[in-house]
Amino acid sequence: MAPHTEQLTRPATAVQLRSLHRSFGDRTILDGIDLELPAGQFTALLGHSGSGKSTLLRAIAGLDHGVAGSGQVAAPKQVSVVFQDSRLLPWRRVLDNVLLGLDGKDAAQRGRAALAEVGLEGRERAWPGELSGGEAQRAALARALVREPELLLADEPFGALDALTRIRMHHLLRELWERHRPSVLLVTHDVDEAIVLADRVLVLERGRIGLDLTIDRPHPRSYREPVLGEYRERLLAALGVTEDHR
Repeated sequence: MAPHTEQLTRPATAVQLRSLHRSFGDRTILDGIDLELPAGQFTALLGHSGSGKSTLLRAIAGLDHGVAGSGQVAAPKQVSVVFQDSRLLPWRRVLDNVLLGLDGKDAAQRGRAALAEVGLEGRERAWPGELSGGEAQRAALARALVREPELLLADEPFGALDALTRIRMHHLLRELWERHRPSVLLVTHDVDEAIVLADRVLVLERGRIGLDLTIDRPHPRSYREPVLGEYRERLLAALGVTEDHR
């Protein structure tokens, strides 16, 4: 039975999940997930490959109709999703990609402003094939944010980028979040990425939330901060990674 999905009426809560289940054949991926994400919170979701991170994100986005639950999936009306692949249409120029499906007399102006905000001013007429990987992801972020989402879902958006570009994109995403304050759920395999960016980190294990950790440190954060090592150890332990495995 598909879960009941509705727009939340409580502004203090962005996402509310109750007893969500998802199976593929005989394999259970989500095993009765209960989760609440406060409005405006930056949350990261960690887990091993195949643990159900992307499945959970798709359920919140309303993209997985095979999710079942005795309760509900409640999320804001305005939701944007950013994927590992920028998913820009190669036959449309960058500005047209950002404006895809967006109507209104001021749409073009908003699209240009969004591109400027992610550092792509002057690239409006470029073709996607002319962009670097980092630039393509910047365009994808512009496309997501121009819609002024209440909730931004990001499914490993920096996974295909080189290390230096990833660090630049981390700074950009955090700056954009501080400016617009959507609720963010970032799916990642990278423990350090989760610690540096998020204020709350969840670990998905065996279909359930195995750890819910608040990162109580001011921003900006550095990967080299010794105090962050304590959070790293807790998250690695929750993922089953010990000193012997490194």
